[in-house]
Amino acid sequence: MAIAKSFRDLNVYREAQEAAQKTFQLGRGFPAEERYSLADQIRRSSRAIKAMIAEARGRRRYKAVFVNKLDEVPGEATETQSSLDDARDAEYLSAEESNALDSKCVLIGQMLSRMIDQADDFCKDSPATDYRAIPRVEEIEPGIGCSANIEQFFT
Repeated sequence: MAIAKSFRDLNVYREAQEAAQKTFQLGRGFPAEERYSLADQIRRSSRAIKAMIAEARGRRRYKAVFVNKLDEVPGEATETQSSLDDARDAEYLSAEESNALDSKCVLIGQMLSRMIDQADDFCKDSPATDYRAIPRVEEIEPGIGCSANIEQFFT
């Protein structure tokens, strides 16, 4: 199994990115009165899917946090599916377009389920890691051995 160096290397992220892009393109064909309601809702929920996958990848230090973040993603996927149903019912999308995106959301959910089941493989440290036993860098008393210009870190 290849190691993902970035969230962009994850197949599930790529699928979510493709779905978000397709959703964005289809939303352009919605009527003007839907621009700030249904089209916007579908775009936001589909983009949230990929954003939450990226966030989970970034929070993989602790398995429980990683799994929790991944567990939130199917909620966004089903929200997207529900909005796609509304768009199809209003005849803004064809059944074929709606079904293709719906299938993509189902696929993403299945991939996420497998990731959750194999979370140990995605997390940085072994589940048995005792973080209290990892040596810590000793903190230095303020003003001793550290930069006198702490303002450099603030705007």
